[in-house]
Amino acid sequence: MAENLAVMDEDEVHADRVAAILDAVEAEDAARITELMEPLHAADIADVLEQIGSGARRALLALWSGEIDGEILSEIDESIREEVIESLPHSVVAEAMRELDTDDVVDILEDLDLPQQGLILDALEDVDRIAVQQAMGYPEESAGRLMQREVVVAPEHWTVGEAIDYLRETPHLPDQFYHVILVDPRMKPTGYVTLGRLLSSRRDVLLRDILEDSFRTIPATESEADVAYMFNQYHLISTPVVDVTGRLVGVITIDDAMNVLDEEHEQDMLRLAGVGDESSLSDGVWATAKQRLPWLVVNLFTASISAFVISRFESTIASLVTLAALMPIVASTGGIAGTQSLAVAVRALATRSLTSANAKRVVLRELVGGLLNGLALACLLGLAGTLIFGDWKLGLVLGAAMITNQLVAAMGGVLVPLGLHRLKLDPALASGTFVTTLTDVLGYLAFLGLASMVLL
Repeated sequence: MAENLAVMDEDEVHADRVAAILDAVEAEDAARITELMEPLHAADIADVLEQIGSGARRALLALWSGEIDGEILSEIDESIREEVIESLPHSVVAEAMRELDTDDVVDILEDLDLPQQGLILDALEDVDRIAVQQAMGYPEESAGRLMQREVVVAPEHWTVGEAIDYLRETPHLPDQFYHVILVDPRMKPTGYVTLGRLLSSRRDVLLRDILEDSFRTIPATESEADVAYMFNQYHLISTPVVDVTGRLVGVITIDDAMNVLDEEHEQDMLRLAGVGDESSLSDGVWATAKQRLPWLVVNLFTASISAFVISRFESTIASLVTLAALMPIVASTGGIAGTQSLAVAVRALATRSLTSANAKRVVLRELVGGLLNGLALACLLGLAGTLIFGDWKLGLVLGAAMITNQLVAAMGGVLVPLGLHRLKLDPALASGTFVTTLTDVLGYLAFLGLASMVLL
């Protein structure tokens, strides 16, 4: 309860702060804007920019553009990042980009048009520009795009003392790093040492004697999803990235891998809801409608299939009008059950918990679970139908239809995403539509079909 109140208080404070910032923007009070924005973390400033309208955002940036730095730009949602960069003076953008590591620069460049990419690249130092261009040469959503080029390396024959002296004397180290990577004379990584182990060991200890067992390398062409899975599966903090010859080209750290996991999870949720995988509260009216309309059209088509099934039993419904009122109960309950199974299956596929090795066991579990739920719901609905309408046959039909649709929902919720995954299609993108159609059509078919045989 206390935690909920704390969250509510924080939300109220944030809302009051945004309102105060908007008032200062309207009054063109740059000093007040600085007073309100200066104490905020970069992520909070990004939230403010995302939550206000486009006009207010441009006005705010015009009054406060000199304070925008690289960390703020990297935190801003990609849906408005291009607009923000266009609103800033070129000198501000250039200075902000120079502050960032190469992986953050690449992340920003990916979402910009070519003219803006060129503007940012021209602002970088020669070494950084070459590193960013090389990273941009790797496929989209690959480890090469995700890695940072700033790496701390040491020859594999060094001692702890030599490594510590090197770190102290090197003027430009990455802002954050967790390992010293050992390389052979051909720049191929052979292991790594954590900073904690390095600082706690004697100076005469060889680095190769305190290597971590978790060491592994990632090809630069590996997909981001596989990288995130590897970090999550093996509890990695950072890991070297190598080219096709096995030479070290960069390093991926846990923060970047976790960002990929968050994005994958968010995309799965949006796709399951049928609103597109890039939907955002910052999107305009036209963009929002454009993203959602295709799925509404698909659902319109699938709903027509259900309507066709119902039309085949027109005489049955006409003979017993009560069926029309009871039909949605069976179909909607099956739809909910299907969505429950579907959500679990899609997430399990994304985290690779559901594989061909355990698919049969998972399907069987869902089938038995669906049967148990169907029996429980059948007893409730069958008894209610008998008592309310005074017809035990109607109660029997309702119960049997409920069991049938719960089984269909349980099976469809697992088999549909498994089938799409086997076909190399994204299970989150189309599973919802298929499962909903399946439960609706078979729910109506089971209920009306049984009613035609038993009640007429």
